[in-house]
Amino acid sequence: MRMRPTLNWTPEEPLPGSTDLEPVVEALSTGGVLVLSGAGISTESGIPDYRGEGGSLSRHTPMTYQEFTASARARRRYWARSHLGWRTFGRAEPNAGHRAVAAFGRHGLLSGVITQNVDGLHQAAGSEGVVELHGSLDRVVCLSCGARSARRELARRLEEANAGFEPVAAGINPDGDADLTDDQVGDFRVLPCALCGGILKPDVVFFGEAVPPRRVEHCRELVREATSVLVLGSSLTVMSGLRFVRQAAQEGKPVLIVNRDPTRGDRHAVTRVGLPLGTSLTTVAGRLGLPVDGGEAACARP
Repeated sequence: MRMRPTLNWTPEEPLPGSTDLEPVVEALSTGGVLVLSGAGISTESGIPDYRGEGGSLSRHTPMTYQEFTASARARRRYWARSHLGWRTFGRAEPNAGHRAVAAFGRHGLLSGVITQNVDGLHQAAGSEGVVELHGSLDRVVCLSCGARSARRELARRLEEANAGFEPVAAGINPDGDADLTDDQVGDFRVLPCALCGGILKPDVVFFGEAVPPRRVEHCRELVREATSVLVLGSSLTVMSGLRFVRQAAQEGKPVLIVNRDPTRGDRHAVTRVGLPLGTSLTTVAGRLGLPVDGGEAACARP
């Protein structure tokens, strides 16, 4: 299934935002909870979401796979914006929400973590076995030979090839793309694969591109194994994440959502907590008697 560029939707049966965290506490105390996270969990790390208040879709349309592969001009625009965005994006640090999820995992309360985000912040906070549904900006893939490499190496090459490229962006988006005008992009130099000269693409699923089938099936298996699904900071607008919520509901497993705004999955949920994620998850951890940082060092950023 391709990730359709569904940019807007109208809530059909939104749940009123509750302030009662007890259902979340009860679900986690039972264990076996599968976390599904979206861009909203990273906003407190300085990365905006797509659709919340001030969301990037009000000013920015994400690159589609079709546009990226068909147009050299589109690739120049993308890589100029992404290269600049990476400087900020790559410095982002996990927030209290990420650390709380890591604490839940350390104490055996989770059956897994699926994230729609490409920022690596769950892993940086210490979560293990995270399924990156849409890939990660930390990696680059060649569309010709399939070779994968570290983003930091491409960033170094781009710095050398574009000395003096220092435009000021209007903002940074959840996909790591900076807002630049065509004039600011200028004649930015795009680099080919160092092995075969092919087109390089970040190892993420663009809009209009399919999530790898084996990854989807792995996520479906995680839903089957879970006792409940906890959605954190996702509007569930795109089907790539919503399908797992629908699956859980069809299997009779409780779906709980922590998101300030209504979501496309509200009608499948037993509750939606309309509170900020960092404070909510820290409160939940406190009620469960779990130290959020666990006294253990988090993983270093890649």
